[in-house]
Amino acid sequence: MNDLEGRVAVITGGGSGIGRGTALAFAREGVNIVVADIDDDRAAETEGNANAIGVDAVAVRCDVTREEDLAAVRDLALERFGRVDIVMNNVSVIAVGLPLEIPLDEWQRSIDVNLLSIVRSNQVFLPVLLARGEGHVVNTASTAGLYAYTFERLPYTATKAAIVGMSEALALYLRPRGIGVTCLCPGPVATNIVEQMRFFGEPRAVQGPTLAIVDSSVAGDVVVEAVRGDHFLALTHPEVHDIIVRRAEDPDAFLRGQIDPGVA
Repeated sequence: MNDLEGRVAVITGGGSGIGRGTALAFAREGVNIVVADIDDDRAAETEGNANAIGVDAVAVRCDVTREEDLAAVRDLALERFGRVDIVMNNVSVIAVGLPLEIPLDEWQRSIDVNLLSIVRSNQVFLPVLLARGEGHVVNTASTAGLYAYTFERLPYTATKAAIVGMSEALALYLRPRGIGVTCLCPGPVATNIVEQMRFFGEPRAVQGPTLAIVDSSVAGDVVVEAVRGDHFLALTHPEVHDIIVRRAEDPDAFLRGQIDPGVA
């Protein structure tokens, strides 16, 4: 999708963090934005920021666990702009605790928000893209979906790995039909996702990947270039490429190194 001017992007979780960074990165390329977020105020702020850049943007409240909310977002986009070109699925929650401390209902919440939200989005938006015979889908996974770097957030790791697999399989279906698929696997990005974290068991330091924290604008620029170039895997931290290559070359040695870095 080389020509982005005048396109329309729907971004869930667009009120803050990676969603906002991507919305504004697209806006700078002349893409009109539908900002879908469960937080009305944050969605409205992103709308104002995008409008200030010079594109048409509209904010709408959306709970991604409700298919009817996603359908309402689609209908608003079609009524306002007459088209949808890009759909970015970008909502996540995190449950933190030892494997036996995280209750089943938190697993269900993570699966419902992180994974099934994309399934719902596919049901709502893919018929629109398929009817046009062009478009692009961006699914936000994580480096945690490419390799495990901690054991204290199993639902997040599992759902993000599922998003990677689902996105790759979806690309097999959609790319021959003119629709690109990008799987964004960000490392640490400055966002407000900590507000969505729930902690179980004794308080403990939360371990993250040994990567530098980057601004959400970095993620936005990465997404724009991935859509423009029709790239599948989009990384905010290029060094992750070498990490997953090492993992693929010797999974056992890689896992031993993750458990005890001194043996790597």
